[in-house]
Amino acid sequence: MGFTIILSFIALFVVVFSLMGLKIVQQSETMVIERLGKYSRTLPSGINVIWPVIDRPREIMWRYLREIPDGRSIVQKTIVNRIDLRETVYDFPKQSVITKDNVVTEINAIIYFQITDPVKAIYEIANLPDAIEKLTQTTLRNVIGELDLDETLTSRDTINSKLRAVLDDATHKWGVKINRVELQDINPPHDIRDAMEKQMRAERDKRAKILEAEGTKAQLSLEAEGRKVAEINQAEGEKRAKILRAEGEAEARLKVAEAEAEAVRKIADAVTAANADPVKYMIAIRYVDALREMVSGKDNKVVYLPFEATGILSSIGGIRELLNTPSVK
Repeated sequence: MGFTIILSFIALFVVVFSLMGLKIVQQSETMVIERLGKYSRTLPSGINVIWPVIDRPREIMWRYLREIPDGRSIVQKTIVNRIDLRETVYDFPKQSVITKDNVVTEINAIIYFQITDPVKAIYEIANLPDAIEKLTQTTLRNVIGELDLDETLTSRDTINSKLRAVLDDATHKWGVKINRVELQDINPPHDIRDAMEKQMRAERDKRAKILEAEGTKAQLSLEAEGRKVAEINQAEGEKRAKILRAEGEAEARLKVAEAEAEAVRKIADAVTAANADPVKYMIAIRYVDALREMVSGKDNKVVYLPFEATGILSSIGGIRELLNTPSVK
């Protein structure tokens, strides 16, 4: 009976010892095992067997963000023996920083990091979450201290890049990879925000006035260009009209001259056929027309003959002879 009890205790001890030596590690997690206080090995994901009492997992401080029932988020720190290898997000509380132009500003930063070497994360730094938080805060102060307030508000990508580069270089010896740093909020003091809003409104009014002036300038320029083009077109039109009128008058005079020449030729032919002098006939006709114009005035009361009237009368006599001459058949 006593032997059976001893065997039962032995079997129970073996079972408990085996269970203590059985370690199941989840995916994306790992455990650092120490043997008698010295680093032994790093357990991969899956089922692993260690020597109880001799081998034991090394614990590490970890940081969690918990949401309480009233909706607020609180930071909870605890000691764990499993190291999460996934990318982790740390949301740091707001901190006050001073810009280059001595403006106190509140900034809230978020950092994304991942443990790449669990052994260094345990043995190279005592409290990894606090170390990352303090390093981020001090680096953020240094980076913001080199920038003016306006540059801080408009250069988030530059600040993020500088922070990531500095933090990644500093945490490399801790076995940590800084993947990304983001600035959530940048809150200048209330009076600075009011001044910035006034400056922004003044700048917008300035741009509006400049745009209005440029529009007026463009309008006047277009109107002047339109008047110029209209005047040019009008001048071109008048020039073309004068040219056309001159061409028409010239053509009309040519037609009249041709008609007169034709008439003269016909008269000359007729006079020549009557054995008379055509020159005398034409002079007499022109002279008669001139006399008609001289005596046709309303206020003319004196009719006179020029000094060479006898020559003209002889021409008229020649016309009478011409008319009295029978035509040759």
